[in-house]
Amino acid sequence: MDNEKLQQLTEKISRQSFGWEFKHEAYFNNRLRTTGGRYLLQSHNIEINPKQYEQFGEAAIIDIIKHELCHYHLHLQKRGYQHKDKDFKKLSQKVGAPRFCSAVKSYEERANYVYQCQSCKKSFLRIKKVNTRKMVCGHCHGKLKLQKKL
Repeated sequence: MDNEKLQQLTEKISRQSFGWEFKHEAYFNNRLRTTGGRYLLQSHNIEINPKQYEQFGEAAIIDIIKHELCHYHLHLQKRGYQHKDKDFKKLSQKVGAPRFCSAVKSYEERANYVYQCQSCKKSFLRIKKVNTRKMVCGHCHGKLKLQKKL
């Protein structure tokens, strides 16, 4: 799927599911890593993670588009467009837009560091390096030590 087909699909979903026109741009953004898509408040464009299409197919893209269109239409109508807002929850339920999309990579696959508690020997995976002088074990409050960098 290319950007032109994505644009056409977004316009079609907007008309069919919402009954409103989508008058901005929808395109793939290769730089997105941890999110399926995003609605840009300034430009009103929608960006989609192409890895979602590659891994999960068109059905996943349709769900992401519906979710982002909820943000889009509510924002333009000056209604509650954030995840926490009643308007957003109501509209997303009405059109069948999921709250989250499937992760392209699991947390375990993204982890870069393994820490181990010196007291209870429990291991912890972390994506970012943590300050072992401040952070302690969540189970026994023991001291953490960097086991290895993955």
